[in-house]
Amino acid sequence: MIRVLLVDDETLARDRLREMLGSFADLEIVAEAGDGEEAIDRIVALRPDVVFLDVQMPGCSGLEVARSLARPGPRIVFCTSFDEYAVEAFELAAADYLLKPVTRARLAQTIERVRRKALPEWEAARERATRASGERTRFLARCGARFRVVPQDEVLCFSSEQGLTALQTGRDRHWMEPTLNDLEQRLDPAVFFRVSRSAIVRLDAIAEVVPLVGGYGELLLKNGSRVQVSRRRLRELLLRLEGGS
Repeated sequence: MIRVLLVDDETLARDRLREMLGSFADLEIVAEAGDGEEAIDRIVALRPDVVFLDVQMPGCSGLEVARSLARPGPRIVFCTSFDEYAVEAFELAAADYLLKPVTRARLAQTIERVRRKALPEWEAARERATRASGERTRFLARCGARFRVVPQDEVLCFSSEQGLTALQTGRDRHWMEPTLNDLEQRLDPAVFFRVSRSAIVRLDAIAEVVPLVGGYGELLLKNGSRVQVSRRRLRELLLRLEGGS
């Protein structure tokens, strides 16, 4: 059974899609969401196989939702009234891009495409698309009960704390769904560097590097925060800061 999440801020649009998907015996609609923030909560909690995702929604867009998801993630089918987001959607390795109003024949093609390709194949395609699309320029992070879009140049570092991923800006700390391992694969290596198992820093955010006894190091970031560097990564970090490879 293919588990499906419907995300659209228009109730009538969800009603119509739910009714059309009801004709496919191997699909189960496990939940619905009315905006991007609710969608992320549902995806994290329910782990659906496929998400039918609107693009323009309050809070955060469908594209921002797709970018924020950890791997392995669901297959994404964008369903929107606007055709101008198609290129960006397929750069995110979308399973399909449906224009409203969706016809039954076109929806059947989408479902067949989802059935044919196994999830590992989809994840491989998503990874290739992420690398081909270039560096990430913004991140989606939780800020209390809402989500904030954080520009890349505001990020000082990412850290792992008690199983959670923190995004640190100059003044604030936010929480993210992706793990550091997932982020490391998606970040531009010319901009970010993993200094230890528990931290990734933006190179331009480093103010000082202090070598410590035992071969370790400590970074002073531009906001005054301190981050430890492992022995294994200190020499490579210094080379990177000097402009070496």
